[in-house]
Amino acid sequence: MSSTTQTAASPIVVNTWPFINATRNAFATLLTPGATCLDAVEVGCRTCEDEQCDGSVGWGNHPDENGETTLDALIMDGRTMGVGAVANLHRIKNAIGVARAVLRYSTHSLLVGESATKFAIDMGFKEEDLHSNASIEAWNKWKNSNCQPNYRRNVQPDPTTSCGPYTPKFEAGKIYTYIDEEIPSHRPLPDGEHDTIGMLAVDPNGNMAAGASTNGLQFKIPGRVADSALVGSGAYVDNEVGGACATGDGDVMQRFVPSYHAVQLMRQGTAPDEACSDAIARIAKFYANFTGAVLALGKDGRHGAACHGMNSFPYSVMQQGWKDPQIVQIPCLKL
Repeated sequence: MSSTTQTAASPIVVNTWPFINATRNAFATLLTPGATCLDAVEVGCRTCEDEQCDGSVGWGNHPDENGETTLDALIMDGRTMGVGAVANLHRIKNAIGVARAVLRYSTHSLLVGESATKFAIDMGFKEEDLHSNASIEAWNKWKNSNCQPNYRRNVQPDPTTSCGPYTPKFEAGKIYTYIDEEIPSHRPLPDGEHDTIGMLAVDPNGNMAAGASTNGLQFKIPGRVADSALVGSGAYVDNEVGGACATGDGDVMQRFVPSYHAVQLMRQGTAPDEACSDAIARIAKFYANFTGAVLALGKDGRHGAACHGMNSFPYSVMQQGWKDPQIVQIPCLKL
């Protein structure tokens, strides 16, 4: 397909949750001469990383089973379909910046773990401790409470009453039924466990970008990767259509690539809010107790969202002519 010349567009930023400082900073970047939608999304997500939004983004919160905070982030260019992402990033505070570096300085899409940290250091990012007094205190309290809650199953000792180390409960050579490997229905996430920032932006040239950043679930198994770092799950964007991002129970939501699903429905003419509702309904069909939301933005500036497992879901919007971001509150689906 031949390339087309972009015409002037009305800039807009939307992001999950009422993280208005992130929205404001991203939009201000959009209006900076020479800046792009990628710059805006990076600045917006970085704002939440620095502010540790709701404890679910950035350093110093949500330690894993070992007491360490690790970070996941993704950024996507709707003009080129390029993606940069990091997962299980250790000792680097600026996760969205490292994701942008993966996009800018490599031909890869996703780097993980200590190798992602080494890449970040090579690219000039500062290595530093991600612990805080709050994360240390939370981890000690969890450890002293027999490691409850945790995300283990089918192991011994009993993970509902004991800490590890754990070994498989299944016996080698024994034949098990399919039911033994079914995923149990997830419990609803408590407040502060689902507030990933996902952000979508349209710049004055009509180009779009998407991004996401999180520190994942508190007391997760080390090495766990959130949906935020996975293209199509945490976020997805295409200049020809629009973009979407997700927040909530990432282990469940990534099985349904809801951001990609919403964008594909929008490609077929579905309105953003209806596309999000369909993406949420697909998940709820299998996981009636899951907690999550999907937010979508069309290239024409229309936006909408849908949610499940909460009473309502707020998201932030800022566009041309507005002095401050506005919060849109939507009721969640009752399925």
